[in-house]
Amino acid sequence: MSVTIDIAGLQPERLAVVPSPLAELGMALHALSEPGHHPGLQGWVTGVTARLDSHLADRMCEADFLWRTTFSDLFMPFAGIPGRSTLPGATLAEELDQLDKLTDEQFVDAALEFTCALPYTTQTSDLLADAELRRRALELAAARGPQQLRFSQRLVEDPPRIRAWLRQFLEDCDEMFFADAWSRLRHQLAADARHKTDLLRHKGLAEALTAVSPAVGVDEATGLVTIDKLRQGHIVIKDGGLLLVPTSLGWPHLSVLDRYGWQPVLHYPIGSPGLAAPPSVDQLTLRMTALSHPVRMQICRNLARSTYTTSELVQIHGMTAPELSRHLSVLKKAGLITTRRRGRYVLHQLDVTAVARLGSDLLEALLR
Repeated sequence: MSVTIDIAGLQPERLAVVPSPLAELGMALHALSEPGHHPGLQGWVTGVTARLDSHLADRMCEADFLWRTTFSDLFMPFAGIPGRSTLPGATLAEELDQLDKLTDEQFVDAALEFTCALPYTTQTSDLLADAELRRRALELAAARGPQQLRFSQRLVEDPPRIRAWLRQFLEDCDEMFFADAWSRLRHQLAADARHKTDLLRHKGLAEALTAVSPAVGVDEATGLVTIDKLRQGHIVIKDGGLLLVPTSLGWPHLSVLDRYGWQPVLHYPIGSPGLAAPPSVDQLTLRMTALSHPVRMQICRNLARSTYTTSELVQIHGMTAPELSRHLSVLKKAGLITTRRRGRYVLHQLDVTAVARLGSDLLEALLR
């Protein structure tokens, strides 16, 4: 599974790398609501939570579905402005003005995306004008609890009121905790944007895009960018451009905005922990499949304690050499065991680091 972007014919000048204060505020709200996704931010989350005004904390809960479970496109309003060429604003105030430029229909559709599972990549009817679509949206909101239903009802009945509420809430968040964080983070984000832009100018599109994340690959022959994620999607860039937006608070989330009619955006984390590059989703699948077999689990148990030759493992497990070799081949292909030769013997050993990382690798793939 992956998301692909067809960039055939995309001119380098139509690719822009620009930080977004509003997108970073969205990631800050997500980290505060789901600290388990961001263990590296525990200190910051604890500090902000401790001094958070109780009234603001209550308001944060009213619409947390916009940032808790995933990341609402409302935090990237520049992508929805007609022409699909608008860049993020330099300040939060500028981007809140961009948010005000979205139509009520755009605002409501983006706000209800995760609450009501509305269509995302295809053109749909105007929810505000379609009574049946609105009824269905509220029905789906009700299934997610009274809080989301109340917010969704207010949203479809009086969009301007909710838009004003959200803007005031985001401005209060900025005053309470985000302005301080942004003053520190914006320099790091600007430096990364300059680096990616230099790569684009001097080494081309492919170099700039693959530098974003180990999960991004480019096939220059076909003009396809592949983002290794546990979901499927396909974007064709016909007009407009492609935006790369870095985030300091977002690791391990690598997000792709591919909403119908909006400018595509790749929202990527920088400053991730100094770990080995995570395996692909296919590699994770291979590893989990390999470990799902009880015999291979037993083999791993042996190899975790010591090195063994194939013949020794045959004796231990009471199977033929070809049978044992097939199991070893699966484990080796999955990257779970290593082999080395000592004289005429080939010794197998479990790659303990690879197995230990499976838990975090799986979580990272699910959150990516």
